[in-house]
Amino acid sequence: MKEQALRAARLEEHEKATSMIREAVERFRAAGIAPVALRARPFQGGGTVRTGLEGWYLKQDRSLAVDAEGRYYVMRVDGGLRARLRGAAPEPGWAPLVVGRGARDGDTFRLEELLQMRLKDPVPA
Repeated sequence: MKEQALRAARLEEHEKATSMIREAVERFRAAGIAPVALRARPFQGGGTVRTGLEGWYLKQDRSLAVDAEGRYYVMRVDGGLRARLRGAAPEPGWAPLVVGRGARDGDTFRLEELLQMRLKDPVPA
C-alpha cells in the first residue's frame, strides 16, 4: 500500500515536471534558442560520447538535459569502446520537480527555476 502511494506521488511529480519541461521547450524555441546535439559523459574515464539526441542542457556542467519532446535525461552513459565509436543512447528518466535533491554536492534547484535560468542563459553546445 505504501509503495503504491509512493509510486503514485512520483508519477504525479513526473507528470507536473514534464508539463513544465514541454512549456519551457516552447519558450526556448520562441526565444530563438535552438536545440544542440547532446553529448553524454561516461561513468568512467574522460571525454564525451555522442548520443543522437538534440535538446537543451539544464546545467552548465551538461549533466542534465531535455530533448525536443520534453523528455528528461541524466547525461551519463557506459563509456566503453562500442559507445565511443557508435555513440550511446541514454534512456529518458523520471523528471523531478526538484533537481539534485539528495545529491552530495548540495547543488539543488527547483525545476522551474532551472528552466528559467536556461531561458536567460542557455548552455552552449
